[in-house]
Amino acid sequence: MGSSPKIGASPGPIRVLTVDDHALIREGIAALIANQKDIRLVAEACNGQEAIEQFRSRRPDVTLMDLQMPDMNGIDALIAIRSEFPDARIIVLTTYAGVALCQRAMKAGAHAYISKGNVRKDLLDTIRAVRAGKKFIDAEVAAELASHAADDALSQREIEVLSLIAAGNSNKLIADQLSISEDTVKGHVKSILSKLGANDRTHAVTVGLKRGIIEI
Repeated sequence: MGSSPKIGASPGPIRVLTVDDHALIREGIAALIANQKDIRLVAEACNGQEAIEQFRSRRPDVTLMDLQMPDMNGIDALIAIRSEFPDARIIVLTTYAGVALCQRAMKAGAHAYISKGNVRKDLLDTIRAVRAGKKFIDAEVAAELASHAADDALSQREIEVLSLIAAGNSNKLIADQLSISEDTVKGHVKSILSKLGANDRTHAVTVGLKRGIIEI
């Protein structure tokens, strides 16, 4: 008896799992795929945990994964699926074109990264390309990545400080929560503003959110 085919190598139409907490998005993708002879939607999930369960039972060739979902986000689901099924081919679909988010997704094993605004234009060709083993990054995201390629990345501590700033904490409260001095916090804030090219704390939070460095 021969061995069963690997994920992504099954004959016939490309079998797709779509993961998104918004029913309208899932319906839109289903409608887009419905007319394609070589692509078939085999399962849907509305959060990361459900995505893992559906992946185990359906073994799709390509998974379309949203990032911002309740219960378990897309990055965590992506990591869990890839650790259990290293051959899994996953396309990230997101409204967040942040550089840091894209880098995290690709590092976690995503094969492609598409802005939801470009789904109608890019999705079908990307599904076919990923099934064939290729990688793809949305042109808008790629341009954003290139424009920040030379930027100094925030340290883990600076990301913690920026997250606490975003939550409305003063320097003193941040110092208390991180068990560091207020002067050290001020030093981190100065470094954050410099690295992000931000004018002030509010601007830094805006830039951090836009690039996917922090989440609220």
